[in-house]
Amino acid sequence: MALHSINPTQTKSWAKLNTHFEAIKDAHMKTLFAENPGRADQFTIQWEDFYVDFSKNRINQETMTLFKALAEELKLNDAISKYFEGDIINHTEGRAVLHTALRAPKDANVLVDGANVIPEIHQVKSLIKNFSEAVINGTKKGYTNKAFTDVVNIGIGGSDLGPAMVVDSLAFYGNHLTPHFVSNVDGDHVNEVLKTLNPETTLFVIVSKTFTTQETLSNATTIREWFLNHGKQEDVAKHFVAVSTNTAKVEAFGIESSNIFPMWDWVGGRFSLWSAVGLSISLAVGYDNFESLLDGAHKMDTHFKEEEFETNIPTILAFLSIWYNNFFKAESEAVIPYTQYLNQFATYLQQAIMESNGKSIDRSGTDVNYQTGNLVWGEPGTNSQHAFFQLIHQGTKLIPADFIGFTQSLHGNNDHQDKLISNFFAQTEALLNGKTEAEVIAEGTAKEIIPFKVFEGNKPTNTIFIKQLTPESLGKLIAMYEHKIFVQGVVWNVFSYDQFGVELGKQLATKILQEINTGAIANHDTSTSNLLKHYKKNR
Repeated sequence: MALHSINPTQTKSWAKLNTHFEAIKDAHMKTLFAENPGRADQFTIQWEDFYVDFSKNRINQETMTLFKALAEELKLNDAISKYFEGDIINHTEGRAVLHTALRAPKDANVLVDGANVIPEIHQVKSLIKNFSEAVINGTKKGYTNKAFTDVVNIGIGGSDLGPAMVVDSLAFYGNHLTPHFVSNVDGDHVNEVLKTLNPETTLFVIVSKTFTTQETLSNATTIREWFLNHGKQEDVAKHFVAVSTNTAKVEAFGIESSNIFPMWDWVGGRFSLWSAVGLSISLAVGYDNFESLLDGAHKMDTHFKEEEFETNIPTILAFLSIWYNNFFKAESEAVIPYTQYLNQFATYLQQAIMESNGKSIDRSGTDVNYQTGNLVWGEPGTNSQHAFFQLIHQGTKLIPADFIGFTQSLHGNNDHQDKLISNFFAQTEALLNGKTEAEVIAEGTAKEIIPFKVFEGNKPTNTIFIKQLTPESLGKLIAMYEHKIFVQGVVWNVFSYDQFGVELGKQLATKILQEINTGAIANHDTSTSNLLKHYKKNR
């Protein structure tokens, strides 16, 4: 097994962290700031265009020293080396985990089964570049010789969430092509999208590693039938391309082999946007911007791989998350981007984080006796301030939050940007300080209302402040969270890169669908049997 199997709670460092936690758990961050005038500088990392302030956390220097010792005891550096070098760290599926290789330069050397995969990766990138540019500049046309106006990505999970999030986040950099994403097997979803499309000018990108995923193939088949109401079978080849490893099934669908973009089994779906799965990104914003996205991710890869613990952004963020999850028993964490462009970012992170580390078996195959994984949720500020911030400020739950902001807007409206960023700063300060009873009284508040207007404060936040939302900075940001996930998985002693929990429901759905089609209902619990009968009766 490539990764060591060490129960973190049985280590000396964890025991020391427990003792430290008992000593510091009730400390107020206001006091920590008052006692240490250099605290903000001490717990801030400046790297390229990133300014990461983690001083508003319930920690002191001893906390970070103990986490560094835990990293050493759990052999984190060894795990990082194996992660980048192509060792079989996805042990349960017998695979390497090499999404980092997808953004490595041409002169890199990353071995899988003894062969350097970098030349093959760059060959596929060349295919993406040539195809994207031909569609964008109009030299590649539809069956009536009209240039394409719309691109529809057909996929689900990692074949949808990553590309959809990036395309939405980089809308400012979009070209004349209008992107669409079809994922849900809900027929109403696909039909709503089709209502807006012209078959003569629409390109469809089917993304499915095995070309067997039920949702994706159902949607692709429905779309092909719609298309064939207008064009002929031979026209399918001009309007449909695929990202897949199953060449035979793709060609049987009617897609030419020259329009098949390969994938690799050492890239997990939720980390695949950097591969040909990102074809819709390249089409929507242009290949140069797609390349910049990859370059940004590679810069974060290098930072994570080479930086010492004290200034390693993904590692620090991972340990802070573990601090709240495992010691403070926080149930969730929020991600609040102060830009509307990142409105799908928390949704994307939900799959990346919860599918990766939502595990209850450790790397030795035994039940864990501590919390793994964390619930992730969020919405853009300032909208979220008028929605769920009440719970964060005055609720009974401790909810650590990442605040993500940009110093420069894209459209240059400084008045709006100043108002946005004033809220960005104000919220983390309010969560830190709260409001005391004396302050409430000083405002002239009626006596019976005073308790309701007191804020405890001491709510932890990280501030991730970036110069501007560019393809490169977005690449850095996504990769930062990918590496945070990796560190958490190493510490929690779980395999982060399988997702067997996704399969059970899919297997049962196949069985139940057959029962719906045949009318022969097999043995189920009485609730499921009643639901099936009700559905059959009322459909």
